[in-house]
Amino acid sequence: MTAGFSLSAHQPTLAFQANAQRILALHFPHLPTDRISRKKWGLAWRLRNRPETSPIVCSGRHANTMRLTALDEAAEAINLKKNMGVAEARAIHPTIEVIEEDPAADLRFLEGIADWCDRYTPLVALDGRDGLFLDITGCAHLFGGEKALLKDILSRLFQMGIDVRGAIASSPGLSWAVSRFGHGGVIDADETERVVAPLPVAALRLSDDTIAALTKMGLKYIGDLMETPRAPLTRRFGASVLLRLDQVLGTDEEPISPRLPVASLSAERRLMEPVAAEEEILAVTDQIAHALKPSLEARGVGGRVFELVLFRVDGKVFRIAAGTTRPIREPRRIAVLFTERLQAVHDDLDAGYGFEILRLNVLRHETFDTAQSDFEGHQQNDASLAAFVDRVSARLGSDCLRTFQLRESHLPERAVTSVPAIDGLSARIEQGNPLPSRSERPTRLLKKAEPMDAFAIEVPDGAPANFHWRRMRHRVVKSEGPERLAMEWWLDSAQAPPRDYFRVEDDRGHRFWIYREGLYGHDEKQSWYMHGMFA
Repeated sequence: MTAGFSLSAHQPTLAFQANAQRILALHFPHLPTDRISRKKWGLAWRLRNRPETSPIVCSGRHANTMRLTALDEAAEAINLKKNMGVAEARAIHPTIEVIEEDPAADLRFLEGIADWCDRYTPLVALDGRDGLFLDITGCAHLFGGEKALLKDILSRLFQMGIDVRGAIASSPGLSWAVSRFGHGGVIDADETERVVAPLPVAALRLSDDTIAALTKMGLKYIGDLMETPRAPLTRRFGASVLLRLDQVLGTDEEPISPRLPVASLSAERRLMEPVAAEEEILAVTDQIAHALKPSLEARGVGGRVFELVLFRVDGKVFRIAAGTTRPIREPRRIAVLFTERLQAVHDDLDAGYGFEILRLNVLRHETFDTAQSDFEGHQQNDASLAAFVDRVSARLGSDCLRTFQLRESHLPERAVTSVPAIDGLSARIEQGNPLPSRSERPTRLLKKAEPMDAFAIEVPDGAPANFHWRRMRHRVVKSEGPERLAMEWWLDSAQAPPRDYFRVEDDRGHRFWIYREGLYGHDEKQSWYMHGMFA
C-alpha cells in the first residue's frame, strides 16, 4: 500500500545561494475558461474529447464597454482576441458562449492548483492572476531530475484539464520570461544569455507604456537592451528597465514569497494505492508520526501545532491542523489528536477516490523539557489535564475550553482576560505555576458594574448605611474598606476617575463588593456601583 517515507527540514534560501537556486514558473494561459470547462465537462474536457460546442469566452466591463477578458483555445482558433468588444465577437461568431468573468473564482482555482503543487515543494508563490512560482532548489532529484519533474507536473495538469506552460531556470525572471514568451523547458545557467536575447522586451515584466516606448526606439528584443549602454537607458526609461534586465539575467537576486508558512519539519508517505477510510488514514498518520519522532528528538524539541495534509488523487488538497497545550513528540499522542480532528471534520472531508499522499507538518515547535513525576503525582496530573484539553480542543475547536490570565491592570474588569485553554494552560502548568487569583475578590464578578443608590454615607471615606439595587433595599451591618483602585497612569483620569471599593454585608447575610467612583471633595458628584458578590 505504501511507497516509503520522505523526510525534510525546510530552511529559507540564503542570499549567497542565489546562483544555486532553481525556480519553476508555471503559466496558465486559459485559466478562467479551464475552470469553466472543468465545471461543465469534468476532467475529459480537452478539445478532442469534449462535446462539440461553441467556443467559450469571458467578458467584463472595462471603460463602460463589455469586452472579452479570457478565451479558450477554440475561441483563439477563430481569431478572437482579448479586449475585443463582445458585440464584435458575436458578429464574428454568433453562437459564441459568453460568460461573465469571476476573478474571485479564478483566484480560488489558482490557489487550489497551488495547493496541489505542494506535493513537489512547499515553497509555492502566486504570480499574478495566471501563474505560479515553485522554488524546487534541492528537491528535483526526488522526482528523477528537473526534466522529469517538469514533464510530470505538466502532464498531470494536462490530465486534470488545465492548459499550462512551464520553465525551470536559475531566477524567477528568467523562468517567467521563458514560460510565457519562449518554448519552456529547462534552462541551464550557462544558457541564460542565449535564451534571453531573442525574447521580446515584454518578457521583462515592464509596464505597457515602457514597452511601447522601447519598441518605438527600436529596442524590440532583450538582446537589443543587452547591447545598449546602460547609462542612456537609465536616463531615458528609468531604473526599472535595468532592474528587470538584471533579474532575468540572474545578476540581481529576486526572492519569492511562499503563500503558506513553511513547516520547519515534515514527513510524508506516498501511497501506491490510495486510502479513503478514516481508519486507514489514521494508521498511515501514526506511521508518519513514528518517522518524524527521531527528527524532533535530534533537535530537542516537541511540536505544538501539527498539520496533516491530504492530497486527493484528483488534485484536491485538505489541510487539518491540531494544536497542543505542551510540546509533544510521542506518535500515539499525535495520532490521538488527529483521531479527534477527523471525527470533527468528518462531514467536510470528502475522500473521493482516495488520498495518494499524506504529509505531517510541524508548524510550531518548542523546547521539549523532560520532567520526572514527584511522589504526589503533580506532573502526572498536569499531563492528564493537558491531554484532556488537547483532545477536547481537537474535537470541538480551540475556543471550546477557556482559562484566565492576569493582565497589567488594577481594575477588576481589566485585570483578567479569557484565553483559549490550549494556549493559556501551557504557561500555567509549566514549572508548577499556580492558577491566577487575587485575594479578597468576590466569587462572582458582574460583567459590567451596575449603578445603585446609596444612602446615609459616612463621609468622607465611609461605606453607605443603606443602598438600593435591583429594586431591593439593603441595610448594611458590616463593612470593610475603602480599597482605592485607579486606572493606569497613562490613561486620562478625568474620563476614568479612581474608585473606592468596599466589602459590605447586609442584614440578611449577603455580602457584596461595591465601589464609589470619584473622590470626595474633588468631584462634584460621586456615583455608586455594584460590582460583585461573595459566596
